[in-house]
Amino acid sequence: MKKTFWLLVAAMTITICVNAQTIQEGEMAIVYYSPKTNVVLDFSYEEEIQTKGIYADWASKLLGINEVVKENKTTYTLQGVQIRTRTETDTSRPHKVVAEANVPIQLLTLNEKNILVGYNLPSTGFPKPRETHKSSTRDAVLSRVTQQDPAPYTEEVLEAKSISAAAQAVAKQILRIRESRMYLLSGEVEHAPADGTAMKIVLDELAKQEKQLTELFTGRKECLRKHHIVSYQPMAENGKTFHKKLYFSTENGFTEAENAEAEDIGITIQHTRPQKKAAGSDTKGKKKGGEPSQLVYNLPGEGQVSVRYRGETMAERTLPLAQFGIDVPLARELFTGKTLPVIRFNEKTGNIISISK
Repeated sequence: MKKTFWLLVAAMTITICVNAQTIQEGEMAIVYYSPKTNVVLDFSYEEEIQTKGIYADWASKLLGINEVVKENKTTYTLQGVQIRTRTETDTSRPHKVVAEANVPIQLLTLNEKNILVGYNLPSTGFPKPRETHKSSTRDAVLSRVTQQDPAPYTEEVLEAKSISAAAQAVAKQILRIRESRMYLLSGEVEHAPADGTAMKIVLDELAKQEKQLTELFTGRKECLRKHHIVSYQPMAENGKTFHKKLYFSTENGFTEAENAEAEDIGITIQHTRPQKKAAGSDTKGKKKGGEPSQLVYNLPGEGQVSVRYRGETMAERTLPLAQFGIDVPLARELFTGKTLPVIRFNEKTGNIISISK
C-alpha cells in the first residue's frame, strides 16, 4: 500500500542516519531512502529415498525379479537454480526533502518501506496492493513415486511361521492376483463386472494390490522435490567481485564445507558500472548545469550473477543492483512553472520511470 507522508517536527532534533540527514527544530520535512537489492537464489533438488523390501532375498527365486533395492539409502540430486531479487530499504542512504515553495513535499509518495515511488501522482496512479499467497510446497513433498498404504496380506501370510514361508505366501498371492486379472480381461469368469466402469475399478484395485505386494520384494522408492533458498546482499566496495560458496553432496544434500564428499557451488556477483542514463527519463530529469533540487533518484548499477557447479554454469543473469548506483538530483527548473511534473520512480531500483507535465 502506497502512502504520502507529511512530517512536522516542531520541538526536537532527529538524526536519521548517516550523511548528516538531520531534521531541524520546527522544520517540516520528509526523509525517504534509496532501495538496496538482495540477490535471491532458489535451488531445486531431488531427494530419493530407497527402502529395501523385507523379502528382497527371495525376489529372484520366487518371482524372477533381479532389479531390487539392495539397501536403505537416501541420495540427492541438484536440479537447477532460479535467480531473483528482493528489494529492501537502504538505511545508509537517506534523503531529506524540506518544505519549500517550489517542491511541495506533501506531493511525495512513498511505499511501505519508505522508498520514493512518485511525485505528484494522480489518485488513480496508486498501484493496487499485491495479493500474496503462501505456498505450502516449499521444502515439502511435491510428488511421490509410491504410496505407503498397508500391504493387503492374506491369512496365509499372517500365519506364516518364518520369513521364508511368508515370502512364499506373498509370492503365491501375487500370482493369484495376476491370474484374476487375466481371467477378467479374457472374460473367463462367471461373475464379471457389469460395465466398463466397474471393470476399470476392479482392475485398478488389483494393480494397486500387486504393486504393494511386489514392493515387498523389489523395495520402494520415493522422490521428494525440495528447495533451498539463500539470499545475499552484495555491497559496492570499489568494484570488487562478490564471492560465496555453498556445498552439496549426493549423500547429504546441502551441507557444510567440512563434508569431505561435498562439491562446491560457486556464486559470483561481478560489480559493473552504473547505467549511463536513467531508464524511462527524458532530458527534463537531467541536470544541465542548473541548480539541483532536493529530490534525488538512484541511478542503479548492475551485477552479473553466475552460479557454477561441477565446472559448468548452472545459471547466469545480469541484474540491476540499487546499492551499486549513485544519487542524482533532479534539476530545480523541473519544478518551476504553473504545472508541476508527474514523476514515477522504480521502487526496486530508485531510477526514474517517467516524467510528464
